[in-house]
Amino acid sequence: MKILVTGGLGFIGSHTVVELQNKGYQVVIIDNLSNASLDVLEGIVSITNQAPIFEKLDLKDKSAVQNFFKAHQDIQGVIHFAASKAVGESVTNPLMYYENNINTLVYVLQELIKLEVSNFIFSSSCTVYGQADVMPIAETAPVKLAESPYGNTKQIGEEIIKDTCNINAKLNSIALRYFNPIGAHDSAKIGELPIGVPQNLIPYITQTAIGQRAQLSVFGDDYPTSDGTCVRDYIHVVDLAKAHVVALQRLLNKNNQTNFEVFNLGTGTGSTVLEVIKAFEKVSDTKLNYKIVDRRQGDVISAYADTSKANAELGWKSEHTLEDAMLSAWKWQKVLHSN
Repeated sequence: MKILVTGGLGFIGSHTVVELQNKGYQVVIIDNLSNASLDVLEGIVSITNQAPIFEKLDLKDKSAVQNFFKAHQDIQGVIHFAASKAVGESVTNPLMYYENNINTLVYVLQELIKLEVSNFIFSSSCTVYGQADVMPIAETAPVKLAESPYGNTKQIGEEIIKDTCNINAKLNSIALRYFNPIGAHDSAKIGELPIGVPQNLIPYITQTAIGQRAQLSVFGDDYPTSDGTCVRDYIHVVDLAKAHVVALQRLLNKNNQTNFEVFNLGTGTGSTVLEVIKAFEKVSDTKLNYKIVDRRQGDVISAYADTSKANAELGWKSEHTLEDAMLSAWKWQKVLHSN
């Protein structure tokens, strides 16, 4: 059974490709390599002993998307990761985010609904909730005004899919709203591979610890939290990848209750930035050089998931601890540093 994974050489995409191949699916990857490396493909092959089909393709090129789907009419499902995803960058360059995250989604959906089988998993985000009023955040929480253009692209993306599902009964879709993916594959053959300065906390921590960065900046310590730093729900990327396979199987087996469903993916536990730093220092036996700086525009105070719906309906739950994730990220960083 052939499954398309867009952005399949990215952080979450590559781990999901591994889990799909481990379950026996034939995977086709589309990636334009704007924030990924071909080395990731070698890592996937090394872990699974099989090569996915890879197409270097920019999904912003509508005719290229059309030609791809004409050549692969036997695709049974699409997992759509391809998107720009840094909150801070989206604030400074909103038009790039709207072009890359919205246009590409539209072009893929336009071709997908022409196929005999239309199963679609959307890589969404807890940013759609903005600063939620109640913790933990359930799927029934209101979608609030986005705190960043990135968050807005995820809200708009979900609306586009929902509207398309409303008029296309054969299009079955699940939006997975994930919290903060971290860590790396246990083999240390794939992991988070930011190009340039990392936009996410964990690779910045590991790069600082290894000496690649001089210092980690912690954005604000005056938030109304236990230690003044922001609270997030950090989920191991392998747990997250497995959830995508489970969600896809739900659609393939026609177990979905409606043709547009939403699930939160997280651990259900919030951790502050300083707690993450302490967990890293513990597992790595390394003292981290960090300093407190001003708050960063677009950051919400606290966000962690109510995972009861995903636990009950998908039969999925996260299995790795924060320390597991930090140790795997550190192993991965050391492999990168040795190459």
